[in-house]
Amino acid sequence: MINKTYVGILLSIFLLIPLSLHAEIKIGYVVVEKVLKDAPQTASSNKKLEKEFKSRTDDLQKKGKAIQAQEKDYKKNSLTMSDSDKQKAQKKIQNSKIEIQRIERELREDIDIRRREEIGKLQQQINKSIEELAEKEKYDLILYQGVAYASKGIDITDDLIKALGKAK
Repeated sequence: MINKTYVGILLSIFLLIPLSLHAEIKIGYVVVEKVLKDAPQTASSNKKLEKEFKSRTDDLQKKGKAIQAQEKDYKKNSLTMSDSDKQKAQKKIQNSKIEIQRIERELREDIDIRRREEIGKLQQQINKSIEELAEKEKYDLILYQGVAYASKGIDITDDLIKALGKAK
């Protein structure tokens, strides 16, 4: 009799334990590309980069216009130029084009480096906001990147963008 009671109690415990373990889990999913595109920090970061590189970009455009003027002048005057003057003018235009390509490449590289720095800062803010949102809304799991499928019901991307707007 004791064995039957003992077995009954153990059986009840084993049946109740899985029920408590299957408590509802709250899961959220974040579309990182959308956050990076729509977060208010992205717009301010782009303005900051634009302002930071404006003088170099303007200088590059001026040099490009100067080369176009040189080419136009060359085409206009090439019929009356001597062969040596033509070669000198062509070489000068070619060297100017090579120089402007170098400057443009360096500018692009510098902008890319700064953009990656700004994205790194934004990713830190995103991670912090995800943690804060998870604690506030009592999420057990929030996923991003590498998810094969996520339903709209667990997509919290817009909530995260709002949180980032408040964190600004």
